[in-house]
Amino acid sequence: GLIERGRRAEDEVVRVGSRLETARVIGVHRPPSLTRDLSLIAIGLLIVSIIPLAAELDNLAMLRFTLALGGAVAVPYVISRFVYRDRAISFPWRTHKRWGRLQWGWLVAVLVLGWLILPFYFITSGVYQNWPVVDTPDLIARLFVGVGAVGIWDELFFICAVFALLRRHFPDLVANLLQAIVFVSFLWELGYREWGPLLTIPFALLQGYIFLRTHSLAYVVTVHLLFDAVVFAVLVHAHNPGLLPIFLV
Repeated sequence: GLIERGRRAEDEVVRVGSRLETARVIGVHRPPSLTRDLSLIAIGLLIVSIIPLAAELDNLAMLRFTLALGGAVAVPYVISRFVYRDRAISFPWRTHKRWGRLQWGWLVAVLVLGWLILPFYFITSGVYQNWPVVDTPDLIARLFVGVGAVGIWDELFFICAVFALLRRHFPDLVANLLQAIVFVSFLWELGYREWGPLLTIPFALLQGYIFLRTHSLAYVVTVHLLFDAVVFAVLVHAHNPGLLPIFLV
């Protein structure tokens, strides 16, 4: 039969879709547990909080970031998948839809807006000093890898884990606001201070909204990496005036 001997009917739920009101359920209906899902978010945040989040580029610091940020995604995923036996956390890398003109246009807009706004923010506020001086090819390469890796992790954790888990219990708007609060708090600790939240709050909300529209991790990661490419260039420019004479500030 549908239910194996010795197993409860409640354990035989097959859920298609991540939202409670849109899920199609075969078997006994069991709503997702808010406590359980919040515990997954808390576990991820706890793992991240173990390390100092100040940007550093030495070998030990990069190893700490790799283990902590990797664990913050991997541990909740493993618990959700193999302990709670659901698929609340997933990584929908690609969809079968091709990117349209709007999607390609937004990628160009991200580069242009970043080029206009980010140098003014980082340099006039002085927050570029929250990142270590990069004045050698080795340090510049490390900064490039670090900025890109953290950008990818942001989407894996805040969108695919935090946002996805919150959407199981709250309307999209509320879930997006909540994930943005967590996202922006992390970026503040990372170094985006002063009036940085005026930039990071809209960015976090837009990333959540874009993911809702595209259901594509590949697209939001691409957006984030383009943004971070400008961040990287600005940091190099700020620490080495004249090396990249491509900005207005």
